[in-house]
Amino acid sequence: MHLGLIPLLALLAGCEVQPGVAAAGTPALERAAPEDVGMSSERLTRLHDAMQALVDEGRLSGITTMVARHGRVVDFQTFGYGDIEAGTPMEEDAIFRIYSMSKPITGVALMMLYEEGKFRLSDPVQRYIPEFTDLKVAASWGPGGPVLEDADHPMTIRELMSHTAGLAYGIGAPGPTDSLYSARGALSRNQTLADMVDKLGAMPLRHQPGSQWYYSIAVDVQGYLVEVLSGQPFDAFLQERIFGPLRMPDTGFHVPEAEHDRFAQIYTYDADGALVAPTCAADVLLCESFHEPTTFFSGGGGLVSTTTDYMRFSQMLLNGGELDGVRVLSPTTVALMTRNQMPRDRPELSPGVGFGLDFSVVLDAVGKEFVSVGEYGWGGAAGTWFWIDPVEDLIFVGMIQQTGGGRPAVGSIARQLTYQAITGP
Repeated sequence: MHLGLIPLLALLAGCEVQPGVAAAGTPALERAAPEDVGMSSERLTRLHDAMQALVDEGRLSGITTMVARHGRVVDFQTFGYGDIEAGTPMEEDAIFRIYSMSKPITGVALMMLYEEGKFRLSDPVQRYIPEFTDLKVAASWGPGGPVLEDADHPMTIRELMSHTAGLAYGIGAPGPTDSLYSARGALSRNQTLADMVDKLGAMPLRHQPGSQWYYSIAVDVQGYLVEVLSGQPFDAFLQERIFGPLRMPDTGFHVPEAEHDRFAQIYTYDADGALVAPTCAADVLLCESFHEPTTFFSGGGGLVSTTTDYMRFSQMLLNGGELDGVRVLSPTTVALMTRNQMPRDRPELSPGVGFGLDFSVVLDAVGKEFVSVGEYGWGGAAGTWFWIDPVEDLIFVGMIQQTGGGRPAVGSIARQLTYQAITGP
């Protein structure tokens, strides 16, 4: 169910309020007792116990979890360590590499320009990024490289925002197009977004635009599109139009020196399943320090943030684009972003799950034990995750700094134990 389909009136503490909006006179995300919003303090201890167990078992180094309902924070917990070696406990204000949780923020930035009439979703990307004019498609790969064919149509901005544009990524997947991206440094931090676009314009698409969903560098291209359409550097646009107005002081493309002690250490697993800090030789991407300013403002994975900052961003979305009197988007635009945008001949990303404009969207709550149709969210490479449930008027933000095959399904555990704590409307 999308925002526009939610009943507009609810009864909370004797006052009529809109979903996601606290009672009149109550600041957004003020802390409240779970019982004030139809949740059980006793049942939430099951969530706490499960998170603590993951730390005690040595499966995760540290965790933060935050639950908000009806516009109020009802549970904010920390577990374990921000840095095991230093003995630093995980704190509420810890700063995390959110990696792909940067993507929804970038999507919001681009859709702010959509609301200003700067583009249409059906517009070809090449209209604004000439480097993408007449891109070829790698129909196959031979000993001499790609066998090219013409694209059957120029990629559109809608395809760019739904990962169906034909772009690859250069990380994770072993395919030849991804390998080419990696070899040419498509995601190098030692460049600008304009440099990245120059590289992409000289490489073939992985598949025909609009033909399939493939997780890609598309959101980094969206960041460059924001620069082109706004005339501002991407980092400056985000600060001026989103982070500043929404009071997200700890979200940005690096951690200032004065805040380094708040930056959670990232971990992976050794051959015995023990937690270890990754080595740069093993994973260059995860060794990016984020301690120094960068020239590469990666909208796809370059931001750091805190649990509270990301909750404020999420509450803005659940409120239909507004928080504490600051309107970022129209409710109709939020509804558009959280509506399935997958190709008609492949309407699902996975069973019961579609994809909107930089969010996954639940289409069928049964398949993967979701609760509400219309829930949307995403996660990051180091295990950070969030979801927004307009039906239950609920937001969950979870932060960890963990990669590798030994990482537990913390998101699924947290989902089950959060929803069982709901006891009323």
